[in-house]
Amino acid sequence: MFTGIVDHTGIIREINRSTRGIEWQIESQFEGLSLGESIAVDGVCLTVIAFDGGTFSVEISPETESLTTVATYSVGGEVNLERAMKATDRFGGHWVSGHVEQVSVVKTIKSHAEFKEIWFSEVSSSRSSYITPKGSITVNGVSLTINQVGEQSFSVMLIPHTLERTNLSRLTEGSQVNIECDWMAKMVVSEVRQILKNLPKSSLNPLFEGSDL
Repeated sequence: MFTGIVDHTGIIREINRSTRGIEWQIESQFEGLSLGESIAVDGVCLTVIAFDGGTFSVEISPETESLTTVATYSVGGEVNLERAMKATDRFGGHWVSGHVEQVSVVKTIKSHAEFKEIWFSEVSSSRSSYITPKGSITVNGVSLTINQVGEQSFSVMLIPHTLERTNLSRLTEGSQVNIECDWMAKMVVSEVRQILKNLPKSSLNPLFEGSDL
């Protein structure tokens, strides 16, 4: 489990493809890594399979590749990094599993002094119930507050600190990003759907008619 508070950005030093999938070697500032530990790389929970000094290696399965922006990376690419949280850590962001659900696309970027307002498009309609104004969302592993919600789209406002510490400052219109909706929102919606499913139709409030719940 992660919090979406990025520790620092790393650099992809090697990309190797095999019948097993993709292996990345990433340069980072982490010390004391352990084999088998989890690290969020641009929001994707990956397992450390090797480490040597300032680099560590991870494997990416075909399933992960199909759901993320992995295919768009190249050697020298900058990635957001976060180690899995400890039970004693401060909880500065929100619950992030590292299980990316889909890829979204940067629609527009507007500067407001040192801040940046970014709209993301091509959000699956199946995710709409989880995306609400002032709710949480993870973009490339960064915990963000949803500013506004549109038709299969949403916006966030990036503060200077986030722009300085993450690769979100490198985004341009048309960039693809990894999206993970808020885990708590998904659990609540899932529970409500189950309750409504088990209620007799005659007892359902008319307000729910036509709802995507």
